[in-house]
Amino acid sequence: MTDKTSNQMWGGRFAAGPDAIMEAINASIGFDQRMAAQDIAGSRAHADMLAATGVLSDSDAAAIREGLLTVLSEIETGQFVFSTALEDIHMNVEARLKEIIGEPAGRLHTARSRNDQVATDFRLWVRDQMDAAMAGIAALQRGFLAQAEAGADWVMPGFTHLQTAQPVTWGHHMMAYVEMLGRDHSRFADARARMNESPLGSAALAGTGFPIDREMTAKALGFDRPTANSLDAVSDRDFALEYLSCASICAMHLSRFAEELVIWSSAQFRFVKMSDKWSTGSSIMPQKRNPDAAELIRAKIGRIFGANVALMMVMKGLPLAYSKDMQEDKEQVFDAADNLMLALAAMTGMVGDMTANRAAMQAAAGAGFSTATDLADWLVRALGLPFREAHHVTGTLVGMAEARGCDLPDLALEDMQSVHAGITADVFGVLGVENSVASRMSYGGTAPAQVRAQVARWKDRLG
Repeated sequence: MTDKTSNQMWGGRFAAGPDAIMEAINASIGFDQRMAAQDIAGSRAHADMLAATGVLSDSDAAAIREGLLTVLSEIETGQFVFSTALEDIHMNVEARLKEIIGEPAGRLHTARSRNDQVATDFRLWVRDQMDAAMAGIAALQRGFLAQAEAGADWVMPGFTHLQTAQPVTWGHHMMAYVEMLGRDHSRFADARARMNESPLGSAALAGTGFPIDREMTAKALGFDRPTANSLDAVSDRDFALEYLSCASICAMHLSRFAEELVIWSSAQFRFVKMSDKWSTGSSIMPQKRNPDAAELIRAKIGRIFGANVALMMVMKGLPLAYSKDMQEDKEQVFDAADNLMLALAAMTGMVGDMTANRAAMQAAAGAGFSTATDLADWLVRALGLPFREAHHVTGTLVGMAEARGCDLPDLALEDMQSVHAGITADVFGVLGVENSVASRMSYGGTAPAQVRAQVARWKDRLG
């Protein structure tokens, strides 16, 4: 089979084939060949159903099934020659099937159209990508869990506005991403359940008069049921948009942690050390260890966001049912899926290899008056002050410590009593960062005991 193969799809309507420009803009084989396995799986299921319903003879169906396996083998081993003249993966496969088995190949397309064929192929491909994404997310969650378990009681600063706020534990920070990724996983699972309906048998747009069994093909392809409206089935790309939406949110979470790695691995923070696997040096500055993998993840996320917007733009003005615009539905989804899986794999590697600098984190946790809230809370609990008054007293003490160039625990009791006479020596029991994190025992809090409980819950959930 060569690019010179005659294109017979349009029958006698056109006296001559399209010129080179039309061929180039019309062809999708350059990218939709990635759906070859899904296309052949759909065709094999369709052939089995046609034989079971008496539309196709058993001998023709057997020849088709075997021929399709030969085509798949040729594609997988790189022997198959794709033709732009044949436009897409469907016609490339069908043309090669005819070369292999002859006339029975022409009966395969009975009771279907390329419209329901591509809708089915694309659903199968996106469904596979959802499964891959969920597996990748679970692997990354396990990496964060290992970090959280190892550092459940390691103290570090918690930030708001990238300013020191309150002490937290390294384990608590790691578990925040486990939770985010858990929601990402659930979004993919939810979208997968919603899209798991088979368009096959919807034909061009109105269904078919042949006595087909759509339940049979749906079951054979792992769908829960056939789609209920043929117009919707051939023109729906919601499933791809949902995939891109889920991928975009997941990618955003990856980008947030990538940004933290860039900050934390800097000489100014030194919270983490990235392994040589995920860092590069500078061509002229020998001291540099650049977090390139994290930065590339942070940048690649834009391609996933862009794919989501691009497909929205393709679909927003299309009347029912199929329009050729929808050929532009795949390239951006393919690219987004590639980049999401690459980002997940790279992030899993980085999280597994990174080393937290416990000493640097602990030193930073005690700076910046990070236990000021603990002082205010103690004033409320021990002295019964209204929180607003406790906030004012604490602010005054912070100003005093700042003026003296020290931290709150370094103030003398007499200094504190000059601001509020009721303060006792017991206050120093809440001002250390370890005491601070240990006291945060509310459900979901940063206390090591709470972190370990959440780690155990997630380890059980992930298996």
